[in-house]
Amino acid sequence: MKNLKDVLPWEDRPQGCKDVMWRYSHNPIINRYDIPTSNSIFNSAVVPYENGFAGVFRCDNKAVQMNIFAGFSDDGIHWEINEKPIVFEAGNTQMIASEYKYDPRVTWIEDRYWITWCNGYHGPTIGIGYTFDFKTFYQCENAFLPFNRNGVLFPEKINGKYALLSRPSDNGHTPFGDIYLSFSPDMKYWGEHRCVMSPTPFPESAWQCTKIGAGPVPFLVDEGWLLFYHGVITTCNGYRYSMGAAILDRAQPDRVLYRTQPYLLAPNAPYELQGDVPNVVFPCAALHDGDRVAVYYGAADTVVGLSFGYIREIVDFIKQNNILA
Repeated sequence: MKNLKDVLPWEDRPQGCKDVMWRYSHNPIINRYDIPTSNSIFNSAVVPYENGFAGVFRCDNKAVQMNIFAGFSDDGIHWEINEKPIVFEAGNTQMIASEYKYDPRVTWIEDRYWITWCNGYHGPTIGIGYTFDFKTFYQCENAFLPFNRNGVLFPEKINGKYALLSRPSDNGHTPFGDIYLSFSPDMKYWGEHRCVMSPTPFPESAWQCTKIGAGPVPFLVDEGWLLFYHGVITTCNGYRYSMGAAILDRAQPDRVLYRTQPYLLAPNAPYELQGDVPNVVFPCAALHDGDRVAVYYGAADTVVGLSFGYIREIVDFIKQNNILA
């Protein structure tokens, strides 16, 4: 894997800013029309690759067909996204039918880059695939029956098994959602399902009281797995998506050690408040090096934004504002 030192996308905290996380001053970094056919580009995943970065991007076209596209960048900010969607070859299955693909995540595990996404197969479920070079892609068995979303793999095996976070749902704009953990010996058969986190009671932390879902691939800090996630409140103007964080036990990641009562980032900038789906901050990828983290997020289901923070400050914020205390 690539060393991110000196190449992590980064911008120092603005003078006078007291927030734990802050936005890139030139957001959005990817606009809705950055490929000729696109209506919107958002909820996308990024990883270090070779001398720069690679990503898998959700691009809805002008017929609003949802698909995922590969892209490359030297600096993690300026992107060249392929103009045609990823075409998968058969991986551990011949059944690679898909009505749509959206909201990908990507992580390196052992010898390849694994991709998860919301896959349309008689309703939304978790699609899984892999690539070695972001040019040829292989699709595997869907992880679960419909309906499920927000499939996020851990970047290493836990107790010798692959581990996957997900959010069981329904076939529409789900008015509920808990984060679950599942295990697999082979990336084909999944079981040992465990509930990790549920929405909070409205009086305790209303921004995450309707539903929650895993965001970027978790990564290890001293306390355990740092997981950024989205939380949703149902307002008189519809759903409002914000970003929080939790720390999961390293050996038993269905055990939540700390969880933020306040959000870390909520819709505020114009590109988060206005778009195809207003009032959305939806994190999907995190790059980290030393004490710095850069989080990519979809904004208003239309564009891609970038935010920054210091890992130790974020961890301290979670522990000091722990709703589980």
